[in-house]
Amino acid sequence: MLFAVINGCDNNATGNIVHETINEVINENDVKINAYFCPQHDCESAIIESINNAKKSVHCAFYDIGLNDLIIAIVKKSNSADVKVIIDDENYDGQINGGDVKVAQTNAKMHNKFCVIDGNIVLTGSTNPTSNGVNKNNNNLVIINSDYIAENYEDEFNEIWNGIYSGGNNVRYNKIHTPIGQIENYFCPEDCALENNEGLYRIIELIRNAESSVKIASFSFTHEELADELLKADIEGIDVSVLMERRQRNVQNSQYARLRDFGLNIRVDGNKNNMHHKFIVIDDKLVITGSPNFSFSGFNRNDENMLIIFNEELALGFVKEFDKLFEEGETI
Repeated sequence: MLFAVINGCDNNATGNIVHETINEVINENDVKINAYFCPQHDCESAIIESINNAKKSVHCAFYDIGLNDLIIAIVKKSNSADVKVIIDDENYDGQINGGDVKVAQTNAKMHNKFCVIDGNIVLTGSTNPTSNGVNKNNNNLVIINSDYIAENYEDEFNEIWNGIYSGGNNVRYNKIHTPIGQIENYFCPEDCALENNEGLYRIIELIRNAESSVKIASFSFTHEELADELLKADIEGIDVSVLMERRQRNVQNSQYARLRDFGLNIRVDGNKNNMHHKFIVIDDKLVITGSPNFSFSGFNRNDENMLIIFNEELALGFVKEFDKLFEEGETI
């Protein structure tokens, strides 16, 4: 476990599906953030412990689930709390049954990996709660104690639970100011367009404003506009490093060969399983992480979630993870 952090005001979350987007920056104290990196940290225990400690509710949206001990914990907790689980139909094979389990049947992927606990804790990141996800693949798990972030995720969960896929309302609280720095929250595709200061626009804006470095670790990287910005940053003298999953380097529209041939510092990973991260660290000061791969589907088609966290201590943990994996990788 890494990085306990701090901050905000109390608020009365309603969790209604229909809501008004709050455009001004919201202040919140007593926010805490913990980051885990699988498989070196025990991500499975962190998830199970969060569910075991739930007092009122556990609402999870999983692209995939396969950890037997986690499934047992969820079933057991359903005896004492409001437990609901959504699983993408591509990966549902009866792992959990009952009226409090729904299968997301959508033409796109319900690619989230998040839980909302007791309306004030959110688990998110790149980690699918499967044996490979926590024991073999390189992943990150972020746990945030925040009323406002939890309300955002509860809104999103309710939309998916009610069959609203790949759309719905914009995020309620987009920017939350805390003593540890600003946290921004986006749900794709509704908040992630390349316009109007939305998610992809915001990523590109942050890359353009980078002062020293940009580090990207992504399972899949096929987004041409994002690749363009990295090349521009490299020309401007920014230290740009990219790590991609080895098996994804030659998929259709992969930017690997293009970035390599333009001289960018890019490698494929050395994990014999999968490098499954989807994160960016800018200037070693802010982290962008969540479920979307850096692809058209990740931002424009699938049901996804993303956070931008301005906190140097957290960022340095992601830098350490990146540097370790980058050192193990190679350019081919």
